[in-house]
Amino acid sequence: MNIEEIRKVASPNVQIASQSHESKKLNLVAPEKSCDFSYAIKNDFPILKNQNIAYLDNGATTQKPVQVINAINEFYKKYNANPHRGAYRLSVEATEAYENTRAKVAKFINAKNAQEIIFSKNATESLNLLAYSYGMENLKKDDEIVISIMEHHSNLVPWQKVTKAIGAKLKYMYINNEFEISDKEIEEKITNKTKIVGITHVSNALGTINDVKKIIKYAHKKGAIVIVDASQSIPHMRIDVQDLDADFLIFSGHKMLAPLGVGVLYGKRELLNKMTPFLMGGDMIEYVYEQDTTFASLPNKFEAGTQNAEGVIGLGSAIDYIENLGYDTIQQIEKEVVDYAIDELSKLDYLELYVTPNRENHSSVISFNMKGVHPHDIASILDSNGVCVRSGNHCAQPLMRYLGIDSTCRASFNFYNTKEDVDRLINALNKAYNMFKKYIERN
Repeated sequence: MNIEEIRKVASPNVQIASQSHESKKLNLVAPEKSCDFSYAIKNDFPILKNQNIAYLDNGATTQKPVQVINAINEFYKKYNANPHRGAYRLSVEATEAYENTRAKVAKFINAKNAQEIIFSKNATESLNLLAYSYGMENLKKDDEIVISIMEHHSNLVPWQKVTKAIGAKLKYMYINNEFEISDKEIEEKITNKTKIVGITHVSNALGTINDVKKIIKYAHKKGAIVIVDASQSIPHMRIDVQDLDADFLIFSGHKMLAPLGVGVLYGKRELLNKMTPFLMGGDMIEYVYEQDTTFASLPNKFEAGTQNAEGVIGLGSAIDYIENLGYDTIQQIEKEVVDYAIDELSKLDYLELYVTPNRENHSSVISFNMKGVHPHDIASILDSNGVCVRSGNHCAQPLMRYLGIDSTCRASFNFYNTKEDVDRLINALNKAYNMFKKYIERN
């Protein structure tokens, strides 16, 4: 089925039916113009509906559909209270909504138990929790941690701190000329000394899809646990933690339509039970005495203090939206648009693309540079033409250094992007090139 066929038969225009928060059922509402699928999608996103832009910075954060915005408003209007803190009706309702979302997340990624889902403020906090609560307590001198050169700083800097504090070693799996990690590299770097492997499912700077299932299987044979950063993958593909056999998996909600400030840490129950808390305070305790404290059971012992309840509610609504649209539809839309973007960008001989030639191993991120022009200048010119891309090192400085560059422009796509967005990008790039053409040709 191609994108035009999808547009004719599917509608993502999810509306929350009139109901209380205890029973949120979703109704499919066909758009007025069933053939205009892109219009129906963008109509759900206030920023995309009200501003004349091509938003291509989804790898940083996605726009929020009105359904998510309404879910947050409903929380504050109808049952705002502190979860887990009170026996009165509002607090009970807030607790139910909060915990119902935990169960929804567990089902979404096929965790065995809702207690394996820990809410955090983002993927970075989840990774720091693992570094302190697992890494610091389970590593010893000369043990090895293996990560990829593609890692976001949040899955790199904490492990630098852990290895330096303990006297362990940090090793890297490097990429080949096709921006992929080879089997040979995996097998050479992950050894019997390896205790932790940290791997991004999808590179936020290159869009490369790593074969995390293969890496997990090999690491387990060597006795290591594996932490998967799914921040860039879960917006675009279904994640099954049991099928992957991931020991830990993390992601941020704001990259998958949810609000800023809410993240998820999944961990196998037996591992989480053995870990001590990273943060101390209210709601994560069992008993507190003057000189000693015992901790609450999972998941509470890792959720100290008042949580971002409205963010969790919004995450639940974002999951409803994604499930209603369906990953099959999402992937078909994105593949056609991203393939079109790669094809069109490849025609511009003044650009250098950093994309694996294997389209099956590539997701929704396209990094590029205009030869002889700084990415910040290009991004500013694109912005003046209503095209939003990110420029910089994308919190992946070691990767940039390994590639021999300082930074790139990055266009990152979501299912609400269209070929028209790509055309705007191409037109804006041509304008930028014409501005710098004499300088480029002279150099």
